[in-house]
Amino acid sequence: MEFVGDEKHHEQSEIDIAMSSLLAREVKQEPTPSENGGKPAADQQPKKPHSKRGRPSLKEIDINADLVQIPPDDILFQKQYYSIGQVAQWFRVNQSLVRYWETEFDILQPRKNRKGDRFFRPVDVKNLLLIYDLLRRRKFTLEGAKEFLKNAKRSEEKFEMIQSLEKIKSFFLELKASL
Repeated sequence: MEFVGDEKHHEQSEIDIAMSSLLAREVKQEPTPSENGGKPAADQQPKKPHSKRGRPSLKEIDINADLVQIPPDDILFQKQYYSIGQVAQWFRVNQSLVRYWETEFDILQPRKNRKGDRFFRPVDVKNLLLIYDLLRRRKFTLEGAKEFLKNAKRSEEKFEMIQSLEKIKSFFLELKASL
């Protein structure tokens, strides 16, 4: 799509920078052989490279929770439907996780064609953003998020208010940094 084409490379480089700085903090400063009298430390083993397979760590989930790339509402509502692959890419999760959340939460009702492909309306994307916020940023359990959505009649309004306050906060932080 046009709205993520040119910015995708820039945003990906920002993500790479954030991940590399996080990994740099995790790596301990090992003494050089000259500092140890020319002998390598016997109790230290070479570290294995981090694998991309398996479940992401909680640190990675926390980092990616703020990196959701959903377009603004005026662009989002220009199309009637979005594929599950595109929606999963915006949220930086697997398609299987989006399908799982669809089975767990009743507010997600994507349309399916005869082939069985899921197509999400902009309203479904907004509901998925609310679910993502509850599960990933606020650390609710699945049952807790279901209960919250059932009991909180105005949860969407509260969520929109939180989103607008976060935008204001980021604006003020940028303003403070520029001073």
